[in-house]
Amino acid sequence: MNHRQIGKSNLYVSPVAMGCWPITGITSTNVTEEHSLATLRAAFDSGINFFDTAYIYGYEGESERLIARALGDVRDKIVIASKCGLHWGSDQKQARDARPETIKKECEESLQRLNTDRIDLYYLHAPDPNVPIAESAGAIGELLSEGKILAAGVSNFTEISQYEEFHAVCTISADQPFYNMLQREIEREQLPWCLKNNVSVNPYWPLMKGFLAGKIKRDHVWAPNDGRQRFPVFVGEEWEKTHAFLDEIRPIAAEAEMTVAQLAIAWVIAQPGIGAALCGAKRPEQIQETAQAMNHTLTQSQLAKIAQAIQNRGEVNRHPAT
Repeated sequence: MNHRQIGKSNLYVSPVAMGCWPITGITSTNVTEEHSLATLRAAFDSGINFFDTAYIYGYEGESERLIARALGDVRDKIVIASKCGLHWGSDQKQARDARPETIKKECEESLQRLNTDRIDLYYLHAPDPNVPIAESAGAIGELLSEGKILAAGVSNFTEISQYEEFHAVCTISADQPFYNMLQREIEREQLPWCLKNNVSVNPYWPLMKGFLAGKIKRDHVWAPNDGRQRFPVFVGEEWEKTHAFLDEIRPIAAEAEMTVAQLAIAWVIAQPGIGAALCGAKRPEQIQETAQAMNHTLTQSQLAKIAQAIQNRGEVNRHPAT
């Protein structure tokens, strides 16, 4: 397995990263602290050196605290990404605040939670409509110059002008949009811009919130607190169309000697400009399975068959950013 450079930084990461949102249990069911700690360690033992978290991952920063506990003894062998600019309000609803003073405050708190002296990759989690992007970028640039972070990134940007405004003030090393076989909007403008500017794309939702793992059956009944049921793609006609797509790619996965999840992830990391696919997990066996995608290379024939299946499926409803 070859590690991939993040932009022009000195950071080199495994092509599969562990996304550390599910271990908070906010939108996932059956999450326990014991499982979360074991999952983080299983990811490292499976060859993953890249762990993606955020200030808002957990009402009290649980994700960052769990990383410190599970991986503190291998801190110098891993790359930690975190994010700023989103927090939980008193009503437990997400709120945006990307003012420079807030960014610096959240960075300090994240450093304390992670029990580390630096955050390797630090993203602006989302643009704040009330704060010029250049001001947010300036604050992150100051954290870079102070050595509190080693590289800067952006997430959930939707307009090229946003990238340009940030990049003019602080060099972007990484972008974090959503991207998978069926949600490919970034291929129109964002991905080409990143390729042109040597920005690594580290997408979330490579399994489309678990759907492309191929394990959710057509007659699945969502638990009341499972947040996925609010997305259009998980109900009605969209649900049926995507199950038909899964039926079409299962033989391709079998031919490649992969699970459907591994196939979906291998497809993402095979695309130009992709640094690492962020794979969420809440139990060790989940991240152990997805980590194996790093050890597979899809053939041109397999990629062509996947492209035909994608074309047959057609575009899906766009998910809102999280």
